Formats: sequence, structure tokens, C-alpha cells
Amino acid sequence: MELFQVVTRAEAQQKLVCYWPLPGRQELTLSLLEALGRELARPVIAREDVPGFTRATMDGYAVRAADTFGARESEPVFLRLAGEVPMGRAAAVTVGPGEAAAVATGSMLPPGADAVVMIENTDVAGEGLIAVFKPVAPGQDLVRQGADVRAGSTVLPAGHLLRPQDLGVLASLGVTRVTVYEPWRVGILATGNEIVAPEDEPGPGQVRDINSSTLAALVRECGARATLYGIAPDDLQDLTARVRSALAENHLVLLSGGSSVGTRDLTVRVVEGLGESELLFHGVAIRPGKPTVAAVAGGKMVVGLPGHPVSAMVVFRILIAPLLRYGGYNRRTGAGTVTAALGRQVTSIPGREDYIRVRLEAGPAGWVALPVPGGSSIISSLVQADGLVLVPLEEEGLEAGAIVEVELF
Repeated sequence: MELFQVVTRAEAQQKLVCYWPLPGRQELTLSLLEALGRELARPVIAREDVPGFTRATMDGYAVRAADTFGARESEPVFLRLAGEVPMGRAAAVTVGPGEAAAVATGSMLPPGADAVVMIENTDVAGEGLIAVFKPVAPGQDLVRQGADVRAGSTVLPAGHLLRPQDLGVLASLGVTRVTVYEPWRVGILATGNEIVAPEDEPGPGQVRDINSSTLAALVRECGARATLYGIAPDDLQDLTARVRSALAENHLVLLSGGSSVGTRDLTVRVVEGLGESELLFHGVAIRPGKPTVAAVAGGKMVVGLPGHPVSAMVVFRILIAPLLRYGGYNRRTGAGTVTAALGRQVTSIPGREDYIRVRLEAGPAGWVALPVPGGSSIISSLVQADGLVLVPLEEEGLEAGAIVEVELF
């Protein structure tokens, strides 16, 4: 594959998703709280109904709905009190024609009853009698057995990411342990003779490693496990050895730097030397992030990200994060989106997608998205920004005042 025969973002995603999920993930059985945020390895099938019995959703009286028809303030319906259904116990009373049973919210509906009349619409009319001032329909103010979950149904499919509400429904079924996949293991390796560790003092022409910390945080934000492999100099043999080591311990390896065209372009040469490898693409029609390279080798994936921090972060968000978090590209990965009016005109070149950093300000008619200046090496521009605005592939730019969708960081 020739270098910089660029593909579109959609084409790059399609090539990556063809190999995802990568093989080799282990299954773990965890308690519910330990499993929060993990990906289910197997579907959860309900073994019982939830709720397991039909119950009242209001304090009042369980009745036969037909017995209340015609009831009104001036002409109440009088029903005999057949008994009471205590909370947390089986109903020991049956409601016959012209009868009612006292119930509380959550009480089991007694046999014979098909509705609940709220206590506010009743009054005690004498010894063993209640007056009903408002009719009820069958099924009113109760929840039927199995209305939440039916026994035998698939509650959560394999691949589902467990959220707090999912743990709640599992607890309601008595499921206290679930089988999930281990987190994706991601190795991160910075490259370049000019890069030094954050704790070191840069010499002339040197800069501290920004990308390793940023990428590790992004990986962990996606629920995956990040391991840093330090900084590799621009040496083919050294870089190849480090990539091999990282691939042996991880599913995915991210390289930052070394992916642009030039004499120091080592990423592709490393991939070619791994054996049983396939170069998926080298170059994506996006800005920032054009010099991105991806390959698979031995069931593992290597992605070379641009060295500039903004580029690396944008590429991660659009190509890597959806795979780690959702296993594909049919869901958003950010904190959501907001609609805003663009604060000033932005220009682009047809044939590429532009990802514009913007900050949000409140305007008289809603949010205003103000483009944040700065090249792809200016990490502070990401700190100042609230999100990204996409200029579509064939557009020459966006006019000031255009209504845009801001994907929030």
C-alpha cells in the first residue's frame, strides 16, 4: 500500500471494525458492583418474573373495578371491607362482589380484585363499610406480575456495557454475579528523539511527552486498561523491539509520533517487520490527524497516531474510542452534544473532514460556539475548548451563524 493514499474517516472506520473485536479477551466472573462499566460476555436470561406478583402502586383498597362504576361524590358506592393485605405477606383475603380489601403501596393484590382505588377517593362509611367516590378502570393503580421482566426473556445481551440501572434489574432477578470480558489492554508508546519524560528537563530542541498521559487517560475513560511503554528513539531496531513487547502484552498498541511522511517515518517499517501483518491504511482525510496509520499483526492491532497532541486526541476520539467503549461506530463516545450557532466563519478544503475546536458561550438565543485558535501542537487549545464541530467532507467551510452540533469533551 502506498503511503498517503488517504482514506476517508468512514473508510478508515470500516477497515478497523472489520477486525474488531480482536481475539484473545479473557472472561471474568464478578460481583455486580465490580462489574459496573464492564462488557457482558454472555447474555443474561431472566429466570423469573419481575415483579413476581401483581401488586398495588397506591395506598387504598383493592376492588373489582366493575363494582365502582357510577361512583361519584354525590352518590358514592358502598363496599364491604373483606380484610387487609399486609406489606411483605401473601394475600390471605379474597375480594368478592361488592367487597374491598385494604392495601398499601407494594402490597400483593388479593385474588378477585382487578384494580386499586386510591385512599383519597374513599371514606370510612361505618363498621366494615367504605364509600368510594370515584370509579376505577380494570388494571388501575397496580402493576401486574411480569410487567417489568418476563421469565425466559433476554434481560441484557452479550456485549452490553453495564450501567447502574442494569445492576438494579439484575439485583431484582437475584443475579449477584455476572460473566464479563476483561478490559481491553492498550499499550502506549511515544516515539521521537526530541521527546523526554514529563519529569525530565528538556534540552535544546526537546519537548516533554504529552501524548502518553493524554492517551492513557482517554483509554481509561473508555473502560480499558492502559500501560505505558516509555519513549522510543527514532531507531528501527529499538522501536520494533518495543512494539513487539507491547503487542505481546496487549490487544492494541498506540504509537504517537513517527507516522508522518519523511525520512523518520518508522511506524510503517515497524509494521512491515512484524510478520503476518497487514497495513490497513496510512493517511486519513481529516484535519487534524491526516498522517494516521493502522495495521493488524497476529490478531493484534497497531495504530500510529500523529505526534501533535491535538491530532492524537482527535484521532483517538473518532477512530479508537468507539471501538474500546462500544465495539463499533454506531454510538457516540463523548459526553453528548449540544446545538449552537457558530460564532465566526471557518474555512475548510473539500475532500477532508475538519474537526474544529470550539468553546461554548451563552448567547441571547442559545449557545454560541466560538472556534478556539491554535495549531495541532497547541495542547492548551484543547483545555480551552468544550468540544468539536465537524466540517463535512465536501464542504468549503461553515458560515458565521450556522447551526452546528458540538460534540462535547
